[in-house]
Amino acid sequence: MTSSYEAAADSVNASAAELTRSHPDAMRGFKALGAAAYADGALTRKTKELISLALSVASRCDGCVAYHARRLSELGVERNQVVEAIGVAIQMGGGPSMVYGGEALRAFDTFQADALAA
Repeated sequence: MTSSYEAAADSVNASAAELTRSHPDAMRGFKALGAAAYADGALTRKTKELISLALSVASRCDGCVAYHARRLSELGVERNQVVEAIGVAIQMGGGPSMVYGGEALRAFDTFQADALAA
């Protein structure tokens, strides 16, 4: 994995941490949703992560791609499984919204700091 993918995955975690500090109630709900969604059931966690990677690709979410690619690697998923999952194309909203929410908050913080400094 190149450092840019590592940086993107780390950025997702940093976004989640900042949003958790800034809006703990919303993020508590988001994390509870994730725990329920990714729990083993009729589909395994590996299968759900493969679906998430495919959704990340379909929605063109760089941070989501990096995050789920890292998770799949940690779970021991084989490359051919990832290749097959990449074909999945379903619209996804929750994960990209979290990633871009963190970016939006950082952008706001930057502009606010600049305005206060002026």
